[in-house]
Amino acid sequence: MSVTATIVVGADGCTSLDGSSTQVTSDADRQNFLKRRRMVDCIIIGGNTARNEPYVKTPVPLVVISRQPHPNLPAAHVWNVDPCDGVIRAAKEFGENILIEGGASFISYLLDKNVIDSLELSLTPASGGADIFDFAKYLARADSLDEKNVDGTIFYTAHFKKLQ
Repeated sequence: MSVTATIVVGADGCTSLDGSSTQVTSDADRQNFLKRRRMVDCIIIGGNTARNEPYVKTPVPLVVISRQPHPNLPAAHVWNVDPCDGVIRAAKEFGENILIEGGASFISYLLDKNVIDSLELSLTPASGGADIFDFAKYLARADSLDEKNVDGTIFYTAHFKKLQ
């Protein structure tokens, strides 16, 4: 199983401005985001992301892990399970190439539980938002780290060894 998490953060670690990541992202990040999600078997998001981001249509099955129903996402699979169990279930039902697109707390939880193989983080100049992600903490824990700058957005790919 391969589990990749993706998140966009501003320079101060914010992942949202006015309740959405739209003002934190950049053109380079959006292009990378759309390309990446076409190469996976399933996308998993948390309930807060489902409520605040535009997930009307995805190129692969969408799983929302939440304690609340989400009638605004009728095509999504909504599971009331622990996120770690949801990743395992999604791999069994849809394929082993999983993409996590949740918010700061959702991704932090999965990173802390050693479920994520790689973190693809986009760092933009935005600041002053909310939902802070301590990206320096997780980048420092990586077994390997790649970095590239595209039009002012720094893309990090951090790889982690899973505990057996």
